[in-house]
Order: sequence, then C-alpha cells, then structure tokens
Amino acid sequence: MQQEHQLKRGLSLTQATAINMIDMVGIGPFVVISGIVGFMNGPAALIAWVFGAFLAYMDGMVWAEMGAKWPEAGGSYVFLQKLFGDRGGKIMAFLFVWQTSIQAPLVVASGAIGFTQYLNYLVPLGFWGNKMVSGGLVLVLTALLYRDIKSIGKISILLSAITIGTIIWVIFAGIPHFNSAQVFDKRYWSFDLSAAFFAAFGQASVKAIYSYLGYYNVCHLGAEIKNPEKNIPRAIFISITGIAILYLAMQTTILGVVPWEKLKESKFAISTFFEMAYNHRVAQGATLLVLCIALASLFAVILGYSRVPYAAALKGDFFPVFAKVHPRLNFPHISLLALCGMAFIFSLLFRLGEVISAIIVMRVLIQFVSQAVGVIRWHYLKPKEKRPFRMPLFPLPAILSILGWLFIFSMSEPRFIGFALLVIVLGVALFFLKEYLVARQANVKL
Repeated sequence: MQQEHQLKRGLSLTQATAINMIDMVGIGPFVVISGIVGFMNGPAALIAWVFGAFLAYMDGMVWAEMGAKWPEAGGSYVFLQKLFGDRGGKIMAFLFVWQTSIQAPLVVASGAIGFTQYLNYLVPLGFWGNKMVSGGLVLVLTALLYRDIKSIGKISILLSAITIGTIIWVIFAGIPHFNSAQVFDKRYWSFDLSAAFFAAFGQASVKAIYSYLGYYNVCHLGAEIKNPEKNIPRAIFISITGIAILYLAMQTTILGVVPWEKLKESKFAISTFFEMAYNHRVAQGATLLVLCIALASLFAVILGYSRVPYAAALKGDFFPVFAKVHPRLNFPHISLLALCGMAFIFSLLFRLGEVISAIIVMRVLIQFVSQAVGVIRWHYLKPKEKRPFRMPLFPLPAILSILGWLFIFSMSEPRFIGFALLVIVLGVALFFLKEYLVARQANVKL
C-alpha cells in the first residue's frame, strides 16, 4: 500500500468513545420523543427505549467481534467481505457500499433537517428558510471536518462534553418538578398484546432505535484507533451503556414533568420541558444546546461514513478517485466532499419522518442481519480462528440481534420496505453489470 493511502492510528479510547456517543445522541432523542409517546399512548413509550438499548447491546456484540478482528477503515465493507468469502463477500460488500452511497447522506440530511426543526423554536424560518439552514449546516460541517484526525479527536471530546452535560441538565432540572403519577400510574401501563399494540410498538421502536444508532461508528474508523483489538469493543459497550442510562433517565424525567398528552403534540419536546420546569428564556438556552448536540452528532456521522467509499476504492471496488487522501492532512477528502455534497441535496428534498424510517429499513437486511448471520457462519466454519473479542453466550446475542432487526423490518411501513427491497434489487443488477464490464474490458486487453 502506498504511503499516501496510510491513515494514522491517532484516536484514543476516550476519543473513540466520545465520537461514538455524540454520533448516537445527535438530534434523534429530541425529535422522536413526541412520536414515540404518541404511538404508545403514554409513558409506556419507555418500553421502546428499553428495547432499543437491548437491540443495541445484542448487535454491539456482533460489531465488537468484527471490529476487534478486522480494525480497518470502512467497517461493514470490510466485515462482509471477510465473513462471506470471495464471491459472496464481494457482492455483499458492493451492496453495502451502494446502499451507503444513498443511506449515509440520508443520515446526515436527517440530522440537518432535525437541527432546522428545533431552530424554529428560536426563529421561525418558513419553508425556504428551513431549506437554507439545513443545507448551510452541511457546508459548515464539511469545513469543520476538513482537518487531520488528531484535531478531530480533540474536537470530539469538547462536543461529547456538551452532549452529555445537556442530557444530565435535563435529568436534574426535572427532579424538583417530577410527578411520579404521570409516569407510573398503572392506567398508562395496561394494554393488551394485540396486533394493534405490536404495530404501534414496532413504529415506536423504529424511532427509538434510530436514536441509538452510532454505537458502531468506531468500526468505520478502525484504521485510526489506537490498540483497536481492545479499544473498539470497549468503546462500543461503554457508549451503549452510558447513552442507555442517560436516555432512560431523560425520558422518564420529561414524562414526569410534561403530561404525555401535551408531549405527543409538541414539535420541541426539550423546549416544552424547560418552559414548564423554568421559563421561556431558559427553554431558549436549552434549545441552543440541543442545536450544538445535533451539530456534534453530524460531525461524528460524516467522519465515520466518509471512510467507507475510501476503503472500497482503495481495494478497487469503488471509483478510484475516492481512494485519494489529502497530501498534508491525511484524511480521505474526496470521499468526505462527495458524501457532504449528496447530503446537501437530500437536506433540501426530504422531510424528517420519512428520512428516519427509510434509514432504518434500508440497513436492516444488507448490514445488520447479514453481519449477524455472517458472524455465526464464521464461528462454525472457522472455530479455531483467533478472535480478540468473543461474544459471551454465543450464538445467542447474534440470534437475538437478527430477530430484533427482523421485527423492526416487518413492522415498518410497506412503502419503506418496498424502497429497501428496490435498493437491493438495483444494487444486485449494478453489481453484475459492473462484473460484466470488467470482464469485457479484460477480454479486450487480451
């Protein structure tokens, strides 16, 4: 490998965990609260948040095994190739890169749109104002990320402190005003296990798991993590544990202060919470911090995903231009600029709710389920192969991960399921077209 393609292992455990945590939080938990409460009709919404944490832990076991074994840039692109061998791995990896080229900009767009939604609490923007802000935010983030990995690590610590500090403020601010009857009254927890309940729970779970996504971001940065065999699993489980505790405490506190009937109608859940706990001025300050958290999350998201096309191009599985590394700052700048360019366009075209659902459903089959199946297959085909991290109670966590993701998929809206399947079908067609063109070009040379 040429020196210009070398990434530096400059991220410590603390920095890697910080990047994971700010990726996980972002705008997600603040914009989906109202929807989850609405789906579950009250404080039973907490069940969806517990399910999200459980699924993150189970899937985190799968990611920890792969990340510790193959700490390279690209994450799932590398893992799918290793897990499924030459032919199967090649098509799975191509499908992942193809999906990522659509899904990663959607993730960034969702954060930018969510940022703009909360900004409307402070400054009513109107339709075109919303579009200008969401697009402009993507440009600001591009400028922030145009620097070396050590500087990125330092920035991530600061952004992580703001993120965690804000959630802790929410928790402690609500304690003096907490009404336990609003959360724990048995009337809110009595429901029958009917098809309607599971449909509502499925919709709520889609929104909740969106807020946990990012626990694996450290795997995309595998080539830039110090002591990756130990630090990648540690970063995954520390971030999931910390965020799960903060989420559950925050959601419980908000439900104990804001009546759920009012909460489900609010577009600015955190702002509404601080208005009731303090006053409008304090709510404005809290809203500014939420905007900082959204910025922090997008910072981490773009950082991780920009390494995926880079890794694929480096191995000849994507356009060669994406393999270029900045000559002075040592980061994949072409990949970063391309991802941000697509995100800029998507942020101008779509609405938040549609983007969130599409993101989750698109990733279930090609990424989450395929990786869990691949890890089980890898264990049985190569039982003696060295594994720096081995999941406890194998294969139970992987099986539970598969079942959890399939439940999310089956409970999603049909239009998003259809969209995900269409992306896969088109990806398969493009793969075989690419293979045909490569073979034809090789024959011409002969």
